[in-house]
Amino acid sequence: MSSFLYFALPVLGGYTLTSLYLLKNPHLLHRKKRTAFYCTHISHRGGCGEKIESTMEAFTHAVEQGTQMLELDCHLTRDGHVVVSHDENLLRQTGHDVTISSLDLQDLPLYKERLEVTFYTGHYSSGADRKFSLLEDVFKKFPEMPVSIEIKENNKQLIEKVSDLVRHYKREEITVWASVNSRIMKECQRMNSSMPYSFSLNRGLQLLLLFYSGLLPFVPLGESLLQFYLPRIFNRTFIPEKRILRNRLVVSLIEKITMRKSLFKHLAARGIQVHLFVCNEDEDIKAAFDIGATGVMSDYPAVLSRYLCRHRSQD
Repeated sequence: MSSFLYFALPVLGGYTLTSLYLLKNPHLLHRKKRTAFYCTHISHRGGCGEKIESTMEAFTHAVEQGTQMLELDCHLTRDGHVVVSHDENLLRQTGHDVTISSLDLQDLPLYKERLEVTFYTGHYSSGADRKFSLLEDVFKKFPEMPVSIEIKENNKQLIEKVSDLVRHYKREEITVWASVNSRIMKECQRMNSSMPYSFSLNRGLQLLLLFYSGLLPFVPLGESLLQFYLPRIFNRTFIPEKRILRNRLVVSLIEKITMRKSLFKHLAARGIQVHLFVCNEDEDIKAAFDIGATGVMSDYPAVLSRYLCRHRSQD
């Protein structure tokens, strides 16, 4: 046993020191990723706290406020149109218990006049525009604006149509595949491998395992973005549906495990952007940047712009 420790301890010590050194100096093993965009200011659902989510009015307002990326979700109508909508079922957004896939584009109901902000309980948005947007209209109006598209359903026709629109408008370098589901993400990559993509949930868990095992500095990463919740918003501005996430101890543990500044600095040094969401108050925006986020996603683009403007003037 003693002879085993005699050899094992120096090896383990050398591995640990090498891993820590490479964690801080990833350029020794990895070429830094170069993307066509770098975003500090991201508008969640187009800035759904200030205008009704995912409408053209919301996207236009966010761009006018200086956003650098629009985040949105897509679904497919019965007649084959790619519609921007967070939900497939429209009960929350419109009051009608119908699905997008069961309706033709012309039959989609209007958004409610006042819509509660999901990540800011008790706060509501409103606006003159209550129509659902087409992804194509977003691409037409904002041809140079980076867009993160989350795909929530493993629908090959939807993924193919999104990919075709991205190719048609020559947006491969500034449009991001996003999905929490690894199978969906693999299908997105298979459909259009020229687009940058973000970590799925399983890949995010693998990332944490690599980080804590010390293997991360040695492993190549294909993803260009990590988009993750800022856990401190749970049960304060966002009430999650899952009961386990309403437990303060569980949320505190998630925060301690995931919000690692050394991890985020390592990713940033490798050219992988870290976007934390959904930060709707100054204290949360500050916390995200203090942890090492390269960008913040907010429902309130004007609030985020004012914060960034104040802190740029202080630097």
